[in-house]
Amino acid sequence: MLANTKRAMAITAALNRLTFNDASEIRALFSELICKKVDESFLLIPPFYTAGGDEIRIGRNVFVNQNCTFYDLGGLDIADDVMIGPNVSIITAGHPLEPSQRRAATIGRPIAIERNVWIAAGATIIGGVTLGENAVVAAGSVVTKDVPPNTLVGGNPARVIRSIGGDKGMFA
Repeated sequence: MLANTKRAMAITAALNRLTFNDASEIRALFSELICKKVDESFLLIPPFYTAGGDEIRIGRNVFVNQNCTFYDLGGLDIADDVMIGPNVSIITAGHPLEPSQRRAATIGRPIAIERNVWIAAGATIIGGVTLGENAVVAAGSVVTKDVPPNTLVGGNPARVIRSIGGDKGMFA
């Protein structure tokens, strides 16, 4: 795990020196980070942070805004057409609650982000959840449970605010 973290830190340091205009170089470094070539439609605005990278799987037409953190120890699957706002944290790893065990173990729980999800600015997604197709996570929310498809969730902890559907836009 330590070797993988060192590898990820070196790659993200190089990635974070790039600008928005370096999209092809960003894709190349991100592909190296996740050990799989990303689609040409993938767009990331640095800076970006991760503790591993090799457990991230990214679909097509995925957008990751600046200053995001993906801790992927438990596995992170991001489907096609996902938009991730700035300052989003996606955290698949945690520690036991018992004080004597906290430094002894890291627990990884997977996160699945299904097709066409939008995670707004500053949201935090905690391991062990699935964000259903077309779901929207409101800015600043903390997601600790599965999000049903076609719903807007918000708050801490995030709760369903309403169903979404059709094409009414953000002011419906």
